[in-house]
Amino acid sequence: MMRLEEVLKPEDRDWVLARQLDLERLPRHIAIIMDGNGRWARGRNLPRVAGHQAGMESVRAVVETCARLDIGALTLYAFSVENWKRPRAEVETLWHLLGVYLRRELATIVEQNIQLSVMGRIEELPPRVRREVESAVGATAPNSGMRLNVALNYGGRTELADAVNAILDQARADGTLPVLKVDEHMIAARLYTAGLPDPDLLIRTSGEMRVSNFLLWQIAYSELYVTDTLWPDFRRADLLEALLDFQKRDRRFGGLSPVAHPAGAAKSAHPVEALGSAR
Repeated sequence: MMRLEEVLKPEDRDWVLARQLDLERLPRHIAIIMDGNGRWARGRNLPRVAGHQAGMESVRAVVETCARLDIGALTLYAFSVENWKRPRAEVETLWHLLGVYLRRELATIVEQNIQLSVMGRIEELPPRVRREVESAVGATAPNSGMRLNVALNYGGRTELADAVNAILDQARADGTLPVLKVDEHMIAARLYTAGLPDPDLLIRTSGEMRVSNFLLWQIAYSELYVTDTLWPDFRRADLLEALLDFQKRDRRFGGLSPVAHPAGAAKSAHPVEALGSAR
């Protein structure tokens, strides 16, 4: 697929933002809490389903942009274990829209070499939804590009409970339960995201200042970016702004900052030149 610089029009807002990116310091893994669909619809005197429908366009824009930037993994919070509490009609609509998205976008996802995966208690999904999801995951399994994780029937606490239960089940099978001692590596190896780097950047739309039971283990050292933009309005430029903000962060992981460059010294970062030079 074409890289981002090949699809931007010079002097557009996206082009200006993209020119400022350092392609060598992009996040390896981005996670997004897609929030604000209901408020977007309410502000337009529309039913909530209209917000969910509009949000599908944002999913397309973000997935495509991340793939063009060679982001290694993108995780989208689509349906939480708590979302079952919503009205039945809304829940059914969400499952319907998921199916619409998969059927409409699968060919493009395959063409873009994206590997689709889902995480959460998938066994509890409605059978029809589970079949559609598993079929799409299988169709993209040979792909080697960006990993697109969709969190369905997901909760950070249930993920940790599932990981611990997996450890206990293995210890019972091995006969090692009486001497079992759990450590961080054992838990990490049994999370839904096992094998992936933890998210470097967590984006939340709609301005809410909470993580909503999302990736509680994995975001221990993630950079958090909260925007007031509602999810249906979130587009490529909004993602680029989040990436630029990320590249300004001083990531210490509990340690000390590296020694700052003296004034006038060469910096290690190499700004993007492939996106064109200033006129």
